[in-house]
Amino acid sequence: MTDLNYGFKKRALRWKVVVLALFIMSLILIACELCFGSVYYPVKDIIRVLLGENIDGVSYAVNNVRLPRMIGAVFSGFAFGIAGYVFQNLLHNPLASPDVIGISAGTSTAAVFLILVLNIRGGVVSLVAMVFGIVTAMAIYRLSIIKGHFTYGRMILVGIAVSALLRAITSYLLAKAAEYDVGSTMQWLSGSLNGVQMEDVPALIVVVVVLTFVLISFTRHMEIIPLGDDFAITLGINTRIIYSIMIVVAVILISFATSVTGPIASVAFLSGPIASSLAGKGKSSLIPAGLVGTVLTLGADLVAFHAFPVHYPVGVVTGLLGAPYMLYLLIRMNRRGIN
Repeated sequence: MTDLNYGFKKRALRWKVVVLALFIMSLILIACELCFGSVYYPVKDIIRVLLGENIDGVSYAVNNVRLPRMIGAVFSGFAFGIAGYVFQNLLHNPLASPDVIGISAGTSTAAVFLILVLNIRGGVVSLVAMVFGIVTAMAIYRLSIIKGHFTYGRMILVGIAVSALLRAITSYLLAKAAEYDVGSTMQWLSGSLNGVQMEDVPALIVVVVVLTFVLISFTRHMEIIPLGDDFAITLGINTRIIYSIMIVVAVILISFATSVTGPIASVAFLSGPIASSLAGKGKSSLIPAGLVGTVLTLGADLVAFHAFPVHYPVGVVTGLLGAPYMLYLLIRMNRRGIN
């Protein structure tokens, strides 16, 4: 019993240290995001502006450009991180990320259709894109059931196929769109923080905070899920209801964040595995995954803005990070299959 208590305390301490380290790293990146841009502003000037003081040049840049961009990165990254972790945890597969199995593609297709075809902007796009993301997830689930039998592997394959179909539809819409609309839409599809406006921020914050607390209430279930569905049922957990609630919440998170920033590639895909490797086993890595998502998004945005002669969308950098990891996963899974 003493050894068990020691092991539990050690895992809990490791989890707290990882969360604290990721939180501090997020604060450092937030400061960099606000201070560095086309023009450098000292931290003291940033603080004065955030406290309401008006400073020529600084106030406009911070309040209208850098602050909404930073908040968008923090909360969309957090949403992508925890949503990706939920999917990978529930489906027992690191490939089961919303941006791999088609949910982000569904949201993107809906948003592009509204923007290019119906010429709709603003909150309506976010709402409809979120609904279509949920519909896409439900369609993928239904198509994964054959003769009353559902498997996680089949859902991933169906999701990849649906994602390819939706991306083809998006490409068709772009090809038929007016030339002056394509540039901004393509930038959004690459996953960009450039278009985040201050009016987008309150809704994003509320949705992410509320739904994060909903998922936190299922922390105990997330710690049991890796042990297997049969074990969870033995403990009296109604896996059908619990899993359905968690997936719906994760879909809303990923869809809403995507409708604000565009589909920032690989953040949902990478955050869960990175968080789990840092925090270790035995405790839910939900919060660490969210913080990893925030760190990845903020860090990639700074790299995209400062490391190249051209200012690339943040999704270009995160996509470059995700591609090698996906190849590694596929090679590892193939070797296991051969063995």
